[in-house]
Amino acid sequence: MHVPPYDEETVTALVTVATAAPSLHNAQPWQFCWRSAARTVELRADLRRAMPRTDPDHRALHLGCGAALFNLRVAAAHLGLDIQSRLLPDPSDPYLLAAVRIGGLGPPDREASTLFPAVERRHTSRQPFADRPVPADVQQALRDAAAREGAQLLFPGAWHLEALLDHVRDAEGRDALDPERLEDLRRWTHRGAQATDGIPDHALGPRPRSGRAPVRDFAGRRHVPGRPTAAFETAPNLALLGTGQDRPADWLRAGQALERVLLLATLNGLATALSSHALEERDLRELARDPASGMGFVHMVLRLGYGTPGTASPRRPVTEVLDLL
Repeated sequence: MHVPPYDEETVTALVTVATAAPSLHNAQPWQFCWRSAARTVELRADLRRAMPRTDPDHRALHLGCGAALFNLRVAAAHLGLDIQSRLLPDPSDPYLLAAVRIGGLGPPDREASTLFPAVERRHTSRQPFADRPVPADVQQALRDAAAREGAQLLFPGAWHLEALLDHVRDAEGRDALDPERLEDLRRWTHRGAQATDGIPDHALGPRPRSGRAPVRDFAGRRHVPGRPTAAFETAPNLALLGTGQDRPADWLRAGQALERVLLLATLNGLATALSSHALEERDLRELARDPASGMGFVHMVLRLGYGTPGTASPRRPVTEVLDLL
């Protein structure tokens, strides 16, 4: 089998795919460095893109970087490259999140390679979904995908679903009473047409007219010309992604699991969206878990369904996020 050389063009291609990952408010909080002598790609947290009000412990930042790391793994497998990745390889440098050595021992990850077509198709959808359940076999496949990365995916029962929706409404009410809570949100919306990050107006989706789906209205009270209203689903399909522990390494594993689940869902014809609104306050996050499930800590609420795929959000040029040494 021909293995592509470890040149700058190959590394640039890998990182380009990595940066298609989702991140909180599309802040893209990652920085990559290619160390050619060691054949290693380093993934670092870009703290300039952190959100002190929404994400003070940088948990969401780690989730986004974990998702980017998984995309890099998918891209390497697609190119026939074997890689070895280490999380948090330097205890003295906590924001060096991963080191990925290209060309280690063993064959490429064939299962990850099958997910490659979904990378450019996966976009967060803020559109209505059909009131149609996700089939049991698809649910199980998504659970298995999360488990492969050391995480757990849970589809809540009726009482748990109602509780989650109540928590979202609680978070919305807190926003209304404390405008400072929206400081991070304002930073990453209201972006100009040339912005390469954040949430642009064209990706906002319609303003909900009815329904019970937990769709965050990133425009707030701002009028967006030409933005329609729509009826959203009354029985949303939600899933919780979590881990047993709540440490930075767990957050990185959860981010990789999140992206594996999202890509597999996309291949199965599902539109996907992420909701962290009810997880941004410690007390609401603790209430989000089902004590009977064995899930220790919830990291993300996923909204899944059959409907209009999401719209692509902007991405920073790879030259801004990749250093070649």
